[in-house]
Amino acid sequence: MRQRAAIARALAIEPDLLLMDEPFGALDAQNRRIMQQEVRRIWAETRRTILFVTHSIEEAVAIGTTLIMLSARPSRIRELIRNDSSQERGKLVDDLNTMIMEEVQRQQGTDLPPQGARS
Repeated sequence: MRQRAAIARALAIEPDLLLMDEPFGALDAQNRRIMQQEVRRIWAETRRTILFVTHSIEEAVAIGTTLIMLSARPSRIRELIRNDSSQERGKLVDDLNTMIMEEVQRQQGTDLPPQGARS
């Protein structure tokens, strides 16, 4: 209920941009899913820009229309991904996981084989 009240307060001033930084981190899985659907509904009704920061790939894919993948330090935009309903979400989650592993290995100084060389 606190999350809903916080979102309502933020939207009451009709901002052009709503920043949500890990807002559902403390919620259990069921309430997290409910709140994710609520954010999608609010966005669909208001068309306000919502910058939603999350470390959960599944959450990003469930909520986001445009996903921004950052690189390892120093952080830069690595990928800008349109997340439309025609994409298969499981594949997108897998692709994002692969990119994260590449960044982790790059940060650790080990390289993965080129993308086409994977099995």
